[in-house]
Amino acid sequence: MLLDKNRKERILWRSRRGLLEMDLILERFLSKHLDTLTEEEITVYDGFLQLSDNDFLDMAMGRKDPQEILEIELMNKIRNS
Repeated sequence: MLLDKNRKERILWRSRRGLLEMDLILERFLSKHLDTLTEEEITVYDGFLQLSDNDFLDMAMGRKDPQEILEIELMNKIRNS
């Protein structure tokens, strides 16, 4: 999916977190995948961004697992980036 410049910048800005570990994980993920995310994946990613930093980090580190199939698939992309 080709994102317009404003939407891409919004996603990048919202992906800045309060924990350095999350910033590093998300920066690596977005540099590899942002330009190819589907609309559904962006929606799921937006949901992840609503989580607290600690809850999001727990998922990214595999200490918690998402429940929905699209969430699991996207979290696997994040974890493997």
